[in-house]
Amino acid sequence: MRTEGDFIKVNEWLMPLSWLYGVGVLVRNKLFDLGVLKQKSYSIPVISVGNITVGGSGKTPHVEYLVNLLKDRVKTAVLSRGYKRKSKGYILADRTVTMSDIGDEPFQMARKFDNVYVAVDRDRRNGINRLTGDSETSDVDVILLDDAFQHRYVKPGINILLVDYHRLIIYDKLLPAGRLREPMNGKARADMVIITKCPKDLKPMEFRVLTKAMDLYPYQDLFFTTIEYGELVKVWKTDSDNGGTMTNEQLKDMNVMLLTGIASPKQMVNDLSPLCKSITMMAFGDHHAFCRKDADRINEMFATMPLPRIIITTEKDAVRLEETDGLAEEVRNALYVQPICVRFMLGQEEDFNNKIISYVHKNSRNSILAKGKNDHKPKDSDNTGHRPGTISFRDN
Repeated sequence: MRTEGDFIKVNEWLMPLSWLYGVGVLVRNKLFDLGVLKQKSYSIPVISVGNITVGGSGKTPHVEYLVNLLKDRVKTAVLSRGYKRKSKGYILADRTVTMSDIGDEPFQMARKFDNVYVAVDRDRRNGINRLTGDSETSDVDVILLDDAFQHRYVKPGINILLVDYHRLIIYDKLLPAGRLREPMNGKARADMVIITKCPKDLKPMEFRVLTKAMDLYPYQDLFFTTIEYGELVKVWKTDSDNGGTMTNEQLKDMNVMLLTGIASPKQMVNDLSPLCKSITMMAFGDHHAFCRKDADRINEMFATMPLPRIIITTEKDAVRLEETDGLAEEVRNALYVQPICVRFMLGQEEDFNNKIISYVHKNSRNSILAKGKNDHKPKDSDNTGHRPGTISFRDN
């Protein structure tokens, strides 16, 4: 039987190092709280999506949810660090950019959303300044910061904290014993907290237990989301593929190799196991850069599996596999992507959407929603109090 927090493993023998790490994090956060280290707020709406746990909380599908919510209403930009990219500095995605230039997750979003700016910059302040100041992106209305909960030099208008149901921060420990980037009390900075990857069959009592366990402040909103899987899509399509998709009905007779380079593949194993004949797992580290040696291993393992067989991978793994040399033709023909999206539970979708749209409506510089309704444009500031151009749930 699954329970919340069931993927957590704590290495007790590393707790002394976690204590030292915690002291460093505490000092850094206190310097921001006291204003010694300066935060900057912006007149343009800035929404941050991040977590306290290292990897695997579902940031990308939640950012994509926000993109889908906003892209037809306002000019939207996504700003990411571009983890493990081979470039430096600010880069705006265009048709010539490669996965190596901007990283797998930004590349995935840039390819998926044509009318959205996707940029990478480790210095988020510089990235925001470039997006709002460069002529090619100066019409941007709202910026979504991907994985920026600990990037406190920027003060977002809405700070969204994601917490994996299977790795609840209330049960975890600081790095390196556990996987927390900072102490659990850091959740107080969030305006919204979303418990992600919830089982679809959660009972009302379980929602109440989770709500009490998270122990949020009155100014914070708590939401619950679950993962929805789309039809499998073939990575390398041919004319004979008839659309290149595979339904659950077709999948049930398949022997599946689940090929991943993500932080938490166990959820996918649990979800896909009932849908297919068997699963053979091949897991690499998060954001793994596949090489020729990896391709040889994949080829060898796939060749030993019984027929009929396919390979399922994630969207961000697929963009890296597409640049990998040495994959056998049989592997390429059998490789499918498992698209995922998020769905809000308890009928919370409308409430969440309204809060996001209302914030953007009230604070966007150029938004068609705000045109003629909000002529006063607040200025940037470096103070750490309530900032102009943002909405604070703490005051509502």
